[in-house]
Amino acid sequence: MKITRITVWQMDLPLSAPYWLSGGRLKFEQLDSTFVRIDTDVGLSGWGEGCPWGESYLPAHGRGIRAGLEILAPMLLGEDPRALDHINRLMDITLPGHFYVKSALDVACWDLLGQSAGMPLWQLMGAQEAARVAINSSISSGTPEEMIGLIQKASARGYRVHSAKIGGRNPAADIARIDAISAALPAGDKVTFDVNRAWTPGVAIQVLNSVAARDWIEQPCESLDLCVQVAARVPQPIMLDECLQIFQDHLEAWKRGACQGVKVKPNRVGGLTKARQIRDFGVSVGWQMHIEDVGGSALADTAALHLAASTPDENRLASWLCHDHLAVDPVPGQGVRNLDGFVTLPDAPGLGVVPDPDLLGAPVAVYGA
Repeated sequence: MKITRITVWQMDLPLSAPYWLSGGRLKFEQLDSTFVRIDTDVGLSGWGEGCPWGESYLPAHGRGIRAGLEILAPMLLGEDPRALDHINRLMDITLPGHFYVKSALDVACWDLLGQSAGMPLWQLMGAQEAARVAINSSISSGTPEEMIGLIQKASARGYRVHSAKIGGRNPAADIARIDAISAALPAGDKVTFDVNRAWTPGVAIQVLNSVAARDWIEQPCESLDLCVQVAARVPQPIMLDECLQIFQDHLEAWKRGACQGVKVKPNRVGGLTKARQIRDFGVSVGWQMHIEDVGGSALADTAALHLAASTPDENRLASWLCHDHLAVDPVPGQGVRNLDGFVTLPDAPGLGVVPDPDLLGAPVAVYGA
């Protein structure tokens, strides 16, 4: 099997409501997503999607993906997409770093491998059967009353795990939010307080030693160095996210005792090949993990959830579905969908999601015949 053509589409994905992170300092209303189809000489086609969460969340943006594809796509023509390690080494040699650029290509290659083997991705990743994966809601920053209202609505939809976005320069306000949410949390529900890098170590230590909650605290400070200072001085378990870009970051976090869990996001780390390596390392050191993607449609969500569904129960925490926050659906009715707070993975070979190119519009680039 050889790659004969790579086609690229761009699509704006408006959010159904404005979304605030990091104590309200970051606002998002629309995502810029890139869809990739890899065609082969045996008639099979694989799909992938790369979608950063806006342009101010991390060092990544949609136009950067498409600029990187101009360099990478021509180099992959004629290669066997099933040789995943070779494909990733070739991409890393051709364009060092810029891992978020490579994710859609890697996922499309996994899709082709699964189709050629007649196996869903979760099975290729080592699972005997796909786990039923819990889904967490994502609660935008706001007043305690606003956030409690959003949690109650999510709970009514079947969510039992919530990610509440907090953080800011006012410790008293965050203490009030954490205490109010903890007191109002529906019976049986769980919450992670996601700071999205908004605290300094001093604020983090002050807040977390002032509240009764012992729930997960996610990414309290900007860098790994700053989070290490916090982890040793607070009673809550720490989940790291944005400061972990590559495998070596995860290794360093473990060596320094910076956390008890991590988020594994294929788009950020370069695709499913590298995300699986990180997941396997996390299992080996006893971490608990949220496995989900940075952003995108149900196509991107489904790719990440295949990895989640192949992860041991004791290491797998709830995942998140970006497409639940979108006002459009480029792959209607396909892929993972929220069913009372859980998703079930498709048994179809490969990724199990095939977008209709007519819904995506005209391609922005075509490489190959």
